[in-house]
Amino acid sequence: MNATPEKIIPGVVAELNPLVRRLTAPNPGVMTGPGTNTYIVGEQDLAVIDPGPVIESHLQGLIGAVGDRLRWIVCTHTHLDHSPAAMALKHATGAQVVGMPTADDGRQDTTFAPDRVLGEHDTVDLGSCVLRAVHTPGHVANHLCYLLENQQLLFTGDHIMQGSTVVITPPGGDMSDYLASLAKLLRMDIAELAPGHGHVITRPHDEIRRLITHRLKREQKVLDAFAKKNPATLDELLPLAYDDVPAKIHHVARRSLHAHLIKLLHDELVSEHAGYWALESTSTQ
Repeated sequence: MNATPEKIIPGVVAELNPLVRRLTAPNPGVMTGPGTNTYIVGEQDLAVIDPGPVIESHLQGLIGAVGDRLRWIVCTHTHLDHSPAAMALKHATGAQVVGMPTADDGRQDTTFAPDRVLGEHDTVDLGSCVLRAVHTPGHVANHLCYLLENQQLLFTGDHIMQGSTVVITPPGGDMSDYLASLAKLLRMDIAELAPGHGHVITRPHDEIRRLITHRLKREQKVLDAFAKKNPATLDELLPLAYDDVPAKIHHVARRSLHAHLIKLLHDELVSEHAGYWALESTSTQ
């Protein structure tokens, strides 16, 4: 991988190494960065990881890049910027869709219908290489990362994104699960991370530790916010716990704040009644 990666240009196929190419969808934004990365993996038999949203130019770009060699359409999860193009790509190529379904929380791709359901340690064999599923719930319950075993390259979907932190949105998202999934990756032999948004991350364990530290610092800011208002509604806590985040994205931060509060509730550090959250008197900060 390049030490200084070139700018990601949606619609342009970028070869990351002889086994991996990236085609980024033209859906840039606050939540998606430069756009959703679709990865094409393999030599003869190919897999596509995260076909992305149904955008005709992206779909045609994928079809042109894989030709008649696509065997697998692999989804990390079923949010609307990652999996909806799976069915159209299947119809165009005959490839099988694989991944893990989940309950619909109003944010899922309800068209997702895997031909094969994957779970922890399940593999996708491409002949020249193997993808192994790693269950990483947290961003959403059905999130899977995929390890390209001969390179120890981990495709992280939305579990880890380059240049940004991941939003955890209850009820599908769970902060306790997210932190546990990050800790799980620390115990793995990983050389690089290929995220669903942004560039390849070349110091994976440093990045994972940074994310864990960031989340725990945010949790402490949530606890500290109760010193100014206790009990408080979620919206009253938001500007206190996220005073370092621009107000224009507080509507997004609100989701992760809710996830932090649910974790703290399960940890018995806070309580909740009728929409008001309170720091328990036995809590230590």
